Amino acid sequence: MSTKEAYKIKIEAELELAKAQLNQLKARAKISSADAAIEFSKEIQDLEKNLSNTKTKLKDLAAADDTVWTDFKEGADHAWSALKTSVSNAAAKFQK
Repeated sequence: MSTKEAYKIKIEAELELAKAQLNQLKARAKISSADAAIEFSKEIQDLEKNLSNTKTKLKDLAAADDTVWTDFKEGADHAWSALKTSVSNAAAKFQK
């Protein structure tokens, strides 16, 4: 397995975890009070935007030629980092 393929598999697995956490936040938003639901809604929109951006970067990475994929890796890493931070912050905020 190439380094590119291993990296792609790793990011895909991490995206699945992020989607699961996003779905959990959506479920909590449905049962929360109106004020909290508004706050959840904003966080969910931000998470969905970051998730979409990360998926796009991963597709770019997957489509890249093996000789230049490392150029796309930096963008995918940045998108993943932003998504992971968003998920962690939202989860911590709503654990209270």
